[in-house]
Amino acid sequence: MAADEHLEGTQAAPTPEEVGASYDEFGLLYELILGDSAIHIGMWTPPDGAATASTMTDLANLAMDRQTDYYIAALGLGPDDHLLDIGCGTGGPAVRLAGATGARVTGITISGSQVPLCEARAREAGLSDRVRFALGDAMALGEEHADESYDAAWAIDSFPHMSDRPAALRNAWRVLRPGGRLLLTEFTRRGNARPEHLAVFRSVWTSPAPESPTTVLGLTAEAGFDLVRMENHTHSLGVTGELMDFLYRDHHDTIRKHYGPETTAGMDAAMPVLREFVRDHLGYHVYLLRKPH
Repeated sequence: MAADEHLEGTQAAPTPEEVGASYDEFGLLYELILGDSAIHIGMWTPPDGAATASTMTDLANLAMDRQTDYYIAALGLGPDDHLLDIGCGTGGPAVRLAGATGARVTGITISGSQVPLCEARAREAGLSDRVRFALGDAMALGEEHADESYDAAWAIDSFPHMSDRPAALRNAWRVLRPGGRLLLTEFTRRGNARPEHLAVFRSVWTSPAPESPTTVLGLTAEAGFDLVRMENHTHSLGVTGELMDFLYRDHHDTIRKHYGPETTAGMDAAMPVLREFVRDHLGYHVYLLRKPH
Protein backbone atom coordinates (compact mmCIF):
# COMPACT_ATOMS: atom_id res chain seq x y z
CA MET A 1 0.00 0.00 0.00
CA ALA A 2 2.81 2.38 0.91
CA ALA A 3 4.46 1.68 -2.45
CA ASP A 4 1.22 2.48 -4.26
CA GLU A 5 0.83 5.72 -2.37
CA HIS A 6 4.40 6.68 -3.25
CA LEU A 7 3.78 6.02 -6.94
CA GLU A 8 0.57 8.01 -6.96
CA GLY A 9 2.28 10.89 -5.20
CA THR A 10 4.68 11.28 -8.14
CA GLN A 11 1.77 11.84 -10.54
CA ALA A 12 0.22 15.29 -10.50
CA ALA A 13 -3.52 15.11 -11.16
CA PRO A 14 -4.54 16.68 -14.49
CA THR A 15 -6.18 20.08 -14.41
CA PRO A 16 -9.58 20.67 -16.04
CA GLU A 17 -7.78 22.61 -18.75
CA GLU A 18 -5.56 19.60 -19.49
CA VAL A 19 -8.54 17.28 -19.73
CA GLY A 20 -10.42 19.66 -22.04
CA ALA A 21 -7.35 20.15 -24.26
CA SER A 22 -6.86 16.39 -24.45
CA TYR A 23 -10.38 15.83 -25.75
CA ASP A 24 -9.99 18.76 -28.15
CA GLU A 25 -6.80 17.27 -29.57
CA PHE A 26 -7.61 13.57 -29.51
CA GLY A 27 -11.37 13.53 -30.18
CA LEU A 28 -10.82 11.82 -33.52
CA LEU A 29 -8.62 9.18 -31.91
CA TYR A 30 -11.29 8.31 -29.34
CA GLU A 31 -13.86 8.07 -32.11
CA LEU A 32 -11.65 5.70 -34.09
CA ILE A 33 -10.73 3.36 -31.22
CA LEU A 34 -13.90 3.51 -29.10
CA GLY A 35 -16.67 4.08 -31.67
CA ASP A 36 -18.57 7.29 -32.36
CA SER A 37 -21.78 6.60 -30.41
CA ALA A 38 -20.36 7.88 -27.11
CA ILE A 39 -17.08 8.09 -25.18
CA HIS A 40 -17.40 5.51 -22.44
CA ILE A 41 -16.97 1.82 -21.65
CA GLY A 42 -19.41 -0.50 -23.43
CA MET A 43 -21.52 -3.39 -22.11
CA TRP A 44 -20.32 -6.49 -23.93
CA THR A 45 -22.35 -9.17 -22.19
CA PRO A 46 -26.05 -8.21 -22.34
CA PRO A 47 -28.38 -10.38 -20.27
CA ASP A 48 -30.70 -10.95 -23.22
CA GLY A 49 -28.11 -12.21 -25.71
CA ALA A 50 -25.69 -10.68 -28.19
CA ALA A 51 -26.69 -8.19 -30.90
CA THR A 52 -25.32 -8.40 -34.43
CA ALA A 53 -22.87 -5.91 -35.94
CA SER A 54 -21.19 -5.75 -39.34
CA THR A 55 -17.94 -4.03 -38.27
CA MET A 56 -15.90 -3.71 -35.09
CA THR A 57 -16.88 -0.03 -34.85
CA ASP A 58 -20.55 -1.01 -35.11
CA LEU A 59 -19.95 -3.53 -32.34
CA ALA A 60 -18.35 -0.82 -30.18
CA ASN A 61 -21.28 1.52 -30.78
CA LEU A 62 -23.78 -1.21 -29.88
CA ALA A 63 -21.88 -1.88 -26.65
CA MET A 64 -21.86 1.81 -25.67
CA ASP A 65 -25.55 2.26 -26.52
CA ARG A 66 -26.37 -0.87 -24.52
CA GLN A 67 -24.43 0.52 -21.55
CA THR A 68 -26.18 3.90 -21.89
CA ASP A 69 -29.56 2.17 -21.93
CA TYR A 70 -28.60 0.31 -18.76
CA TYR A 71 -27.86 3.62 -17.05
CA ILE A 72 -31.10 5.16 -18.33
CA ALA A 73 -33.07 2.28 -16.83
CA ALA A 74 -31.17 2.59 -13.53
CA LEU A 75 -32.22 6.23 -13.10
CA GLY A 76 -35.85 5.67 -14.13
CA LEU A 77 -36.55 9.24 -15.26
CA GLY A 78 -39.71 10.56 -16.92
CA PRO A 79 -40.90 13.59 -18.91
CA ASP A 80 -41.10 15.84 -15.85
CA ASP A 81 -37.50 15.22 -14.81
CA HIS A 82 -34.30 17.17 -15.47
CA LEU A 83 -30.88 15.45 -15.66
CA LEU A 84 -27.45 17.05 -15.32
CA ASP A 85 -25.00 15.21 -17.60
CA ILE A 86 -21.58 15.77 -16.00
CA GLY A 87 -18.95 15.38 -18.70
CA CYS A 88 -21.38 14.91 -21.58
CA GLY A 89 -18.75 13.99 -24.20
CA THR A 90 -20.14 14.36 -27.71
CA GLY A 91 -23.75 14.22 -26.49
CA GLY A 92 -24.78 10.69 -27.43
CA PRO A 93 -25.96 9.53 -23.99
CA ALA A 94 -27.79 12.80 -23.26
CA VAL A 95 -29.70 12.70 -26.53
CA ARG A 96 -30.43 8.99 -26.11
CA LEU A 97 -31.85 9.56 -22.60
CA ALA A 98 -34.02 12.48 -23.70
CA GLY A 99 -35.38 10.49 -26.64
CA ALA A 100 -36.13 7.43 -24.51
CA THR A 101 -37.67 9.14 -21.47
CA GLY A 102 -38.85 12.60 -22.52
CA ALA A 103 -36.72 14.11 -19.74
CA ARG A 104 -34.83 17.37 -20.12
CA VAL A 105 -31.04 17.21 -20.08
CA THR A 106 -28.38 19.83 -19.43
CA GLY A 107 -24.93 18.60 -20.43
CA ILE A 108 -21.64 20.17 -19.40
CA THR A 109 -18.15 19.52 -20.74
CA ILE A 110 -14.77 21.16 -20.32
CA SER A 111 -13.93 20.52 -23.99
CA GLY A 112 -14.71 23.47 -26.23
CA SER A 113 -14.74 21.29 -29.34
CA GLN A 114 -17.39 18.96 -27.91
CA VAL A 115 -20.14 21.57 -27.39
CA PRO A 116 -20.91 22.13 -31.12
CA LEU A 117 -20.79 18.36 -31.73
CA CYS A 118 -23.32 17.86 -28.93
CA GLU A 119 -25.58 20.59 -30.27
CA ALA A 120 -25.47 19.16 -33.78
CA ARG A 121 -26.41 15.72 -32.43
CA ALA A 122 -29.39 17.18 -30.54
CA ARG A 123 -30.56 19.08 -33.63
CA GLU A 124 -30.28 15.98 -35.80
CA ALA A 125 -32.44 14.08 -33.30
CA GLY A 126 -34.98 16.91 -33.14
CA LEU A 127 -34.37 17.35 -29.40
CA SER A 128 -32.81 20.81 -29.16
CA ASP A 129 -35.82 22.00 -27.18
CA ARG A 130 -35.13 19.49 -24.39
CA VAL A 131 -31.36 19.01 -24.50
CA ARG A 132 -28.81 21.79 -24.14
CA PHE A 133 -25.05 21.85 -23.68
CA ALA A 134 -22.47 24.27 -22.34
CA LEU A 135 -18.92 24.53 -21.14
CA GLY A 136 -18.74 23.73 -17.46
CA ASP A 137 -16.45 22.36 -14.76
CA ALA A 138 -18.12 19.88 -12.40
CA MET A 139 -15.61 20.79 -9.69
CA ALA A 140 -16.70 24.43 -9.82
CA LEU A 141 -20.34 24.59 -10.93
CA GLY A 142 -21.51 28.19 -11.23
CA GLU A 143 -24.72 29.94 -10.19
CA GLU A 144 -26.39 28.93 -13.45
CA HIS A 145 -26.76 25.52 -11.80
CA ALA A 146 -28.98 26.44 -8.88
CA ASP A 147 -29.33 24.52 -5.63
CA GLU A 148 -31.74 21.57 -5.86
CA SER A 149 -32.50 22.22 -9.53
CA TYR A 150 -31.97 18.72 -10.96
CA ASP A 151 -33.86 15.48 -10.39
CA ALA A 152 -30.85 13.32 -11.28
CA ALA A 153 -27.29 13.49 -12.55
CA TRP A 154 -24.85 11.13 -14.12
CA ALA A 155 -21.10 11.21 -14.72
CA ILE A 156 -20.27 8.50 -17.26
CA ASP A 157 -16.49 8.02 -17.39
CA SER A 158 -15.94 11.71 -16.55
CA PHE A 159 -15.41 11.35 -12.81
CA PRO A 160 -12.03 9.59 -13.30
CA HIS A 161 -10.63 12.76 -14.88
CA MET A 162 -11.32 14.95 -11.88
CA SER A 163 -8.43 16.10 -9.71
CA ASP A 164 -10.78 17.16 -6.87
CA ARG A 165 -13.37 14.42 -6.61
CA PRO A 166 -14.76 15.67 -3.25
CA ALA A 167 -15.53 19.06 -4.82
CA ALA A 168 -17.28 17.43 -7.77
CA LEU A 169 -19.38 15.29 -5.43
CA ARG A 170 -20.29 18.27 -3.24
CA ASN A 171 -21.43 20.20 -6.30
CA ALA A 172 -23.52 17.29 -7.52
CA TRP A 173 -25.09 16.97 -4.06
CA ARG A 174 -25.86 20.71 -4.02
CA VAL A 175 -27.69 20.81 -7.35
CA LEU A 176 -29.71 17.63 -6.78
CA ARG A 177 -33.15 17.76 -5.22
CA PRO A 178 -33.67 15.69 -2.05
CA GLY A 179 -34.12 12.10 -3.16
CA GLY A 180 -32.29 12.79 -6.43
CA ARG A 181 -29.97 10.12 -7.78
CA LEU A 182 -26.40 10.35 -9.03
CA LEU A 183 -24.97 7.63 -11.25
CA LEU A 184 -21.23 7.68 -11.73
CA THR A 185 -18.66 5.32 -13.18
CA GLU A 186 -15.10 5.11 -11.93
CA PHE A 187 -11.90 3.37 -12.95
CA THR A 188 -10.60 1.50 -9.92
CA ARG A 189 -7.30 -0.02 -8.89
CA ARG A 190 -6.43 -3.72 -8.95
CA GLY A 191 -3.11 -4.95 -7.61
CA ASN A 192 0.17 -3.04 -7.78
CA ALA A 193 0.69 -1.17 -11.03
CA ARG A 194 4.17 -0.14 -12.13
CA PRO A 195 5.15 3.53 -12.51
CA GLU A 196 5.09 3.25 -16.31
CA HIS A 197 1.52 1.93 -16.15
CA LEU A 198 0.35 4.94 -14.14
CA ALA A 199 2.28 7.34 -16.37
CA VAL A 200 0.66 5.96 -19.53
CA PHE A 201 -2.79 5.95 -17.90
CA ARG A 202 -2.39 9.61 -16.96
CA SER A 203 -1.13 10.48 -20.44
CA VAL A 204 -3.65 8.53 -22.53
CA TRP A 205 -6.73 8.90 -20.29
CA THR A 206 -5.75 12.27 -18.77
CA SER A 207 -6.63 10.90 -15.35
CA PRO A 208 -4.99 10.69 -11.93
CA ALA A 209 -4.08 7.28 -10.54
CA PRO A 210 -7.19 5.17 -9.86
CA GLU A 211 -8.44 4.62 -6.32
CA SER A 212 -9.76 1.45 -4.71
CA PRO A 213 -13.55 0.88 -4.89
CA THR A 214 -13.86 1.36 -1.13
CA THR A 215 -12.01 4.69 -1.30
CA VAL A 216 -14.52 5.93 -3.86
CA LEU A 217 -17.36 4.76 -1.61
CA GLY A 218 -15.85 6.73 1.25
CA LEU A 219 -15.72 9.89 -0.85
CA THR A 220 -19.39 9.57 -1.81
CA ALA A 221 -20.41 9.04 1.81
CA GLU A 222 -18.41 12.07 2.95
CA ALA A 223 -20.25 14.17 0.36
CA GLY A 224 -23.57 13.11 1.92
CA PHE A 225 -24.77 10.47 -0.53
CA ASP A 226 -26.43 7.18 0.36
CA LEU A 227 -25.39 4.14 -1.66
CA VAL A 228 -28.23 2.52 -3.60
CA ARG A 229 -25.98 -0.07 -5.23
CA MET A 230 -22.45 -0.64 -6.54
CA GLU A 231 -21.69 -2.92 -9.49
CA ASN A 232 -18.42 -4.35 -10.78
CA HIS A 233 -18.24 -3.99 -14.58
CA THR A 234 -14.53 -4.78 -14.92
CA HIS A 235 -15.30 -7.51 -17.48
CA SER A 236 -16.66 -4.89 -19.89
CA LEU A 237 -13.60 -2.70 -19.38
CA GLY A 238 -11.37 -5.64 -20.29
CA VAL A 239 -13.15 -6.18 -23.61
CA THR A 240 -13.08 -2.44 -24.34
CA GLY A 241 -9.32 -2.38 -23.75
CA GLU A 242 -8.79 -5.19 -26.26
CA LEU A 243 -11.07 -3.51 -28.80
CA MET A 244 -9.24 -0.19 -28.41
CA ASP A 245 -5.96 -1.93 -29.20
CA PHE A 246 -7.48 -3.67 -32.25
CA LEU A 247 -9.11 -0.52 -33.64
CA TYR A 248 -5.96 1.51 -33.04
CA ARG A 249 -4.00 -0.86 -35.24
CA ASP A 250 -6.85 -1.08 -37.76
CA HIS A 251 -7.01 2.72 -38.14
CA HIS A 252 -3.27 3.31 -37.81
CA ASP A 253 -2.85 4.92 -41.24
CA THR A 254 -5.67 7.40 -40.55
CA ILE A 255 -4.25 8.20 -37.10
CA ARG A 256 -0.75 8.75 -38.50
CA LYS A 257 -2.05 10.98 -41.28
CA HIS A 258 -4.05 13.13 -38.83
CA TYR A 259 -1.59 13.39 -35.92
CA GLY A 260 1.73 13.08 -37.74
CA PRO A 261 4.55 10.55 -37.41
CA GLU A 262 6.06 11.94 -34.18
CA THR A 263 2.85 11.95 -32.13
CA THR A 264 1.82 8.60 -33.58
CA ALA A 265 5.16 7.08 -32.60
CA GLY A 266 4.45 8.11 -29.01
CA MET A 267 1.01 6.49 -29.22
CA ASP A 268 2.56 3.33 -30.69
CA ALA A 269 4.78 3.04 -27.63
CA ALA A 270 1.97 3.81 -25.16
CA MET A 271 -0.77 1.50 -26.45
CA PRO A 272 0.82 -1.86 -25.44
CA VAL A 273 1.52 -0.52 -21.94
CA LEU A 274 -2.06 0.76 -21.66
CA ARG A 275 -3.41 -2.59 -22.85
CA GLU A 276 -1.37 -4.39 -20.18
CA PHE A 277 -2.49 -1.95 -17.47
CA VAL A 278 -6.17 -2.30 -18.37
CA ARG A 279 -5.89 -6.10 -18.47
CA ASP A 280 -3.98 -6.57 -15.23
CA HIS A 281 -4.53 -3.58 -12.95
CA LEU A 282 -7.61 -1.54 -13.86
CA GLY A 283 -11.14 -2.16 -12.64
CA TYR A 284 -14.43 -0.45 -13.49
CA HIS A 285 -17.27 0.16 -11.04
CA VAL A 286 -20.69 1.75 -11.36
CA TYR A 287 -22.13 3.59 -8.35
CA LEU A 288 -25.79 4.51 -8.02
CA LEU A 289 -26.19 7.06 -5.22
CA ARG A 290 -29.04 9.02 -3.68
CA LYS A 291 -29.24 12.38 -1.94
CA PRO A 292 -31.23 11.75 1.26
CA HIS A 293 -34.64 13.33 1.72
